[in-house]
Amino acid sequence: MVNTNYLDTVNSQSLLLGGIASIIFGILLLSWPGATLSVIMLLVGLWWLIQGIAMIFSIFLDRSGWIWKLLGGIIGIIAGIIVLQHPLQAAVIVPATLALILGILGMSMGIIAVIAAFAGDGWGTGILGIVSILIGLMFIFNAWVGAQVLVWGIALLMIISGITGIYWAYKGKEVVSRGTHSRA
Repeated sequence: MVNTNYLDTVNSQSLLLGGIASIIFGILLLSWPGATLSVIMLLVGLWWLIQGIAMIFSIFLDRSGWIWKLLGGIIGIIAGIIVLQHPLQAAVIVPATLALILGILGMSMGIIAVIAAFAGDGWGTGILGIVSILIGLMFIFNAWVGAQVLVWGIALLMIISGITGIYWAYKGKEVVSRGTHSRA
């Protein structure tokens, strides 16, 4: 039989450590976005390289969909090598490309919302659509600003998720300690 108190304690400790790490990385990303992004890109490049190699080796274990595994593996290996060889450039290009993609998606969603507003969804939908179009245009025509906003947003989300993790880690300890006392 599994000791649930032990598992709850391990989960609480994991949440606590994850929360602390998330807050630290969020603060580092706000304080030194360039250096932190370079380190993150090195880790991403290493991950892509390892994942690409693993995908190719998986063909020998399961031949189904082998062409997709081979293609994905080759792309992962190439992307990983490029990022590992040029982490500073990747720290600029990857967020800027993501900002461009998000800009296109934001504009698309905004256009759909404006069309929906004219079709009868109301002026609130239209206003949100226009705001989405404007944000999308900002991301498209100034990808660097979009990338900066994206980095700040990710950093703030990391800090918020860290605080939430720490809160739930302590909340879980309270539940475990109350459950232990009530059984005695």
